[in-house]
Amino acid sequence: MKREGSLLYLTAEEMADADKKAIEVYGIDVLALMENAGAATAQIARKMLGGEVEGRSVCCLVGRGNNGGDGLVAARHLHNWGADVRVVLAGGRADLRDAAARQMATVERMGIAVLDAGAKLGGAVLLVDALLGYGSRGSPREPVAAVIRKANDSRVSILAVDIPSGLDATTGEPGDPAIAAKATVTFGLPKTGFLNPKARPYVGELYLADISMPGRIYDTLSVGRGLFGANTLVRIW
Repeated sequence: MKREGSLLYLTAEEMADADKKAIEVYGIDVLALMENAGAATAQIARKMLGGEVEGRSVCCLVGRGNNGGDGLVAARHLHNWGADVRVVLAGGRADLRDAAARQMATVERMGIAVLDAGAKLGGAVLLVDALLGYGSRGSPREPVAAVIRKANDSRVSILAVDIPSGLDATTGEPGDPAIAAKATVTFGLPKTGFLNPKARPYVGELYLADISMPGRIYDTLSVGRGLFGANTLVRIW
C-alpha cells in the first residue's frame, strides 16, 4: 500500500483481502457490493452523458467475473433511466461466474440486448468497460483483447469499471492491449497502479465510490471514516 496525501492506495492483493473481509467477516453479500458498484458506475455514466441518459445509446462490455457483474448492474440502472443499452459479452454464458451469471439472467429478463464479442459498437455514445477486474495480470487474452481493441478504435468515450481492462492494478503497467478510458470509477479504495505516471492516459478522470465497505476495515487501514462523509462519489483527479 502507498499513501498519497490523505488517500491510501492498495495493491490488488490488499484490495482482495479487504473484499474478502467484507464478505466473510462482516457478512456483506457479494451481490450487495456488486449492486453498489454498478449503481455508482451508472451515476458516473450519467455524469459523462451530461446528466441526461434518456434515449442515449450505451454499450456495456462485460467479462465473466465480478467486474462484469458490476457492468451488468450498471446496464440495468441505465436501462431503467431510459438509455438504449446493449451488452457485449466477451465470452460464453457458460463461462460466467456465479454472481455475474445471476446478474446476466436479470438483464436478459429485462429485455436488454446481449450480443457476442463480435458485435459492432457503432452508434454508441458511451462504452462501459467491465471486462477485467483488479485481479487481472498480464496482457489480456482473446476474445477480451479483441473487444478492447475495438473499443479503443471506436473513439467513443469509455468509462472503466474499477480499473481499465488490461492495466495492472498494482504496478500500473499497461498490457497489450489496455482500455484507454476517459474516466474510471474505482471502488472501496484506489489502487497503487493509478500512481504510476504510465497509467494516467488509461485511467482518465478518477472517481472513488463508496460501495458499503465496513468502517472497521477502513479503521484497520488508518483511513478516516469521513472519506465519504460529503458524497458517496469522490473525484480524485
